[in-house]
Amino acid sequence: MPPVWDVAVVGAGPAGLAAAYAAASAGARTLVLERGEHPRYKTCGGGLVGASLRVVGALDAPEPARLAARDPVRAATFTHRGRRGFTRRDEAPLLGMVRREEFDDALRMAAVAAGAVVRQGIRVRGVDQDGECAYALLADGTRVAARVLVGADGSAGVTGHHVGVRFGQVDLGLELELPVPEPVRARWRGRVLIDWGPLPGSYGWVFPKDDRLTVGVIAARGHGERTKEYLRSFVGRLGLAGIQPAHDSGHLTRCRTDDSPLRRGRVLVAGDAAGLLEPWTREGISYALRSGTAAGTAAAAACGGDDPEPALRGYESEIERTLIPEMRAGRRLLAAFTKRPAAFHLALATPPGWRMFSRFCRGDLTFAPMVDRLPVRVAVAALR
Repeated sequence: MPPVWDVAVVGAGPAGLAAAYAAASAGARTLVLERGEHPRYKTCGGGLVGASLRVVGALDAPEPARLAARDPVRAATFTHRGRRGFTRRDEAPLLGMVRREEFDDALRMAAVAAGAVVRQGIRVRGVDQDGECAYALLADGTRVAARVLVGADGSAGVTGHHVGVRFGQVDLGLELELPVPEPVRARWRGRVLIDWGPLPGSYGWVFPKDDRLTVGVIAARGHGERTKEYLRSFVGRLGLAGIQPAHDSGHLTRCRTDDSPLRRGRVLVAGDAAGLLEPWTREGISYALRSGTAAGTAAAAACGGDDPEPALRGYESEIERTLIPEMRAGRRLLAAFTKRPAAFHLALATPPGWRMFSRFCRGDLTFAPMVDRLPVRVAVAALR
């Protein structure tokens, strides 16, 4: 291996592998360090919105079929605490469902095909840097040097700590993967369910993935027992309580504060490591793919000249231009939703509300311009 890599990436989830693919495709000698082994289970709903599908569609992957979303969703059922349900349908798909163990492994293969080296089973215990290089400090006492390091090791990882990422919103998600027989599959095929929950800012979901259902709930951290009870009652209402889960897991999602840094010197952070997550829906895959791609592109450009600063600053500018406005709009929506979930439920039942929701899912409309529209702006302000 070279004594100094152009780009080192810590973490091989969607953000890290998107960064590795972009950097290697630009000609940078790229190394990925991953503590786990692909394919591995990942707690995640697995729904790809249009913004994610566009990034994935642009990849030159050796096995594109494994990256492609299966089980297209064209219908959504909404309930408020299990009641007042309604279903809306579209001809065009709203979401594409993936299994993260397959999806992430396909991203790994795409990064390797682009020229990146992926080393698995490697634990990074720290990050350091000087004027010339950034260093990943490994658990075995060795260190990896690179001209630029991209941190994508999650919100509790060492890279975000090194950069100084701060989190202003922390939520607890609980999830079950339920293997279901064909009659149950048929009932859910092509349809998701969203339930606005009993806890402030909470909701539950059912996502179909062929022979399994992903069922989960999310709420603000600090309500652990009530969140567990919400999941139990939610599963019971759906008639799924007797099914033994294939996986039963939980995780914390963390959203950055507005003034939180995106880099420190030669170290950039992307995805969950940067706290880049949509605050209301807690959708993170599109944020991971987009920020990872931007980080990898900037990292490769920073290696192309004597002064890396312009390219590294360009990453910060790109995220501030594209993702941060969406997060600010999401916070406004979350604040209003937390106060008046019933009003949101009723709004989605209207034709304009459904059009906005479906266009957001397909990536034709983002939250920032939607919240800036006069009727929405007035409604959100009134609800807050």
